Amino acid sequence: MEFDVIIRNGSILDGSGRQAFRSDVGVAGRTVAAIGDLSGANAGEVLDAAGKVVTPGFIDAHRHADTAIFRDGFGKAELLQGLTTVINGNCGLSAAPVFGPHKHDVAAYLYPITGELGNTPVERLSDYLSALKRRPLPIHAGMLVGLGTVRAAVAGFQKTLTDADYRAIHAILEQSLSEGALGVSLGLGYAPECFFRTEELISALEPIRNTDVTLSIHMRSESMNLLDSIDEALAIAKALNVPLQISHLKAVGKDRWGKLVYDALGKIRRAREDGLDVMCDAYPYTAGSTQLLHVLPPEFLEGGTDAIAKRLIDPAAQKLLKERLETGTDFDNYAMLIGWENIEIASARREADRSLIGNTIAEAAEDMEPWRFCAELLSRNACAVTMIDRLTQGDDIAAIYKEPFSYVISDATYPRDGLLHPRVYGTFVHVLERFVRERKLLTLAEAVHKMTRMPADRYGLQRKGRIEIGADADLLIFDPASVHEQATYRQPERFSEGIDTVLVNGVPAVKDGVFTGKKNGTVLERRNV
Repeated sequence: MEFDVIIRNGSILDGSGRQAFRSDVGVAGRTVAAIGDLSGANAGEVLDAAGKVVTPGFIDAHRHADTAIFRDGFGKAELLQGLTTVINGNCGLSAAPVFGPHKHDVAAYLYPITGELGNTPVERLSDYLSALKRRPLPIHAGMLVGLGTVRAAVAGFQKTLTDADYRAIHAILEQSLSEGALGVSLGLGYAPECFFRTEELISALEPIRNTDVTLSIHMRSESMNLLDSIDEALAIAKALNVPLQISHLKAVGKDRWGKLVYDALGKIRRAREDGLDVMCDAYPYTAGSTQLLHVLPPEFLEGGTDAIAKRLIDPAAQKLLKERLETGTDFDNYAMLIGWENIEIASARREADRSLIGNTIAEAAEDMEPWRFCAELLSRNACAVTMIDRLTQGDDIAAIYKEPFSYVISDATYPRDGLLHPRVYGTFVHVLERFVRERKLLTLAEAVHKMTRMPADRYGLQRKGRIEIGADADLLIFDPASVHEQATYRQPERFSEGIDTVLVNGVPAVKDGVFTGKKNGTVLERRNV
C-alpha cells in the first residue's frame, strides 16, 4: 500500500489514556490510514520517530484567539507547543455575533479579551466563520457562541431584560448553533451576564434544553462563593439536561488554598455519580490574566465601558467603590483576596500608560490609594486594561488534574500592546515538563489524554484527539525528555522547544523544529466535525 506519510518506529500514545505501544503510522491524504508494521510499505515522506512518542495533536478547548487568529504570524506559538486545534469564543465573550445599536459598546467591552474587532465581519457567527474560511489557517479552529455577547448585542449592558429580549436571545442562539457554533459559553463574572439570576439564565438558554450542546461556564465566583457557584452551574445543567463544562476551575485567595478546590471537586464527583454529565478544566499556572474590570463589584459594570469609565471618577461612586473593595464579600473581591501587590498591569490602551506595564497596582499607585489609582487607570483607558493576577497554588491545580473528569486548557488572551501571559506560548509543554516529567503528578499517557481525546470528545470532534484508522492525521512527534517551556512572565513571547514535528491534516507544519510554512488547518463546525 502506498501512503503519503509513514511515521516509523514511534511509541504511540493514541489519546485514549492507555499506555504507549510500538507501531508505525501510515497517513493517506488527511487521515490516519494504517497503524501497525508498515516496514514493507512505501510513502512519499518517511519520518523516523525512533526514541520518541507519537501523539495526536493537542487541543486547546478554551482559548481567546477570536481575532488574533486573523493576525499575521498566528499559529507559530501554538504549533511549537503541539497545538493543532483551538476553540475560541469562551467565557461568554465570543467575537460574534455582534450587531445592532449596541455594537460599539459590545466591541469596546470585548476588546481586552477577544482583541479589536476592526473589520472582522461579526454580525452573525456565519459571517465570522466565512471570513475564517477565506484565510489559510495553520491550525484548526472552532467557536463557541457567548451568551454574554448575545445578551449585550440584544439589550446592551442593562440589568433587566424584557420578554422580547429573551425571544431575541433565543433566536440568535438557535441561529448561531445552526451556523456552526460548537457549544455555548457563559461568563458569569462579566457584564452583562453577571446580572442574570439563575432562573433567568435557564430561561435564556432554553434553546439548548435536552440537547447534546455543551454548556461551558465561567462561574459567578471562583473564591468566596465558589461552592454556591458550583451548585448554580450544576442546577442550570440539570434543569436544561445538557453537558456541563466548568471552565478554569480554581480557588482564588491564599486562605482558601488546599481545601476549597477539594470541596468543589467533591461536588462535581457526586453530581457525576448522580448521572449529570459534568466535567471541568484548568490551566497549569498559578496566575491568570483577564480584564482589570474583573476587580470591580457587579453593580459598577452596568451600562457598558463608557458608563463605567464615567462612574469610576464620580466622587459619590468612588466613595462606594472604596467601601465595597475594602469590605465586600458577595463577589470575587480581588483587592481583598489577593491584594493589589498581586495584580500586575499587563496592557493599557492609552499609550501614556504603557510605561506602567509590568508593575503591580500597588507599585504603580505610588502615593495614591491603590483602589483610586485602579479606578482612574480604568477610566482614562476606557476600561481597556488587562491584568496578570496571582491567584492560586500549584497543589490545587494538581488536585484538579488528578481527577478523571478534568482536562488541560490555556485560557490564553492576546493583548496586542502589552505583556502576554506565558500560557500563550507554553501551556501544553508546561504540563509535559512540570506535571509529568518533573513532578510526576501525571503519567505521560494521562497528560496526553487530557490534551487530546478528552476535549475532542467534549465538543464532538469525532476525528480529532486520537490516533486510530479514519481519524484526522493531526500528529506530533517529540521526545518527552526534551520538551521545554521558554516563556516566562517577564519574557512571555518565547517559543517552546522539543515538539519536533507537527502534522496538520497529514501535512507537516513543523518538521525537525522548523516551520514549513504549510497551512492546512480547517474551520470546525457542529455540522462538519
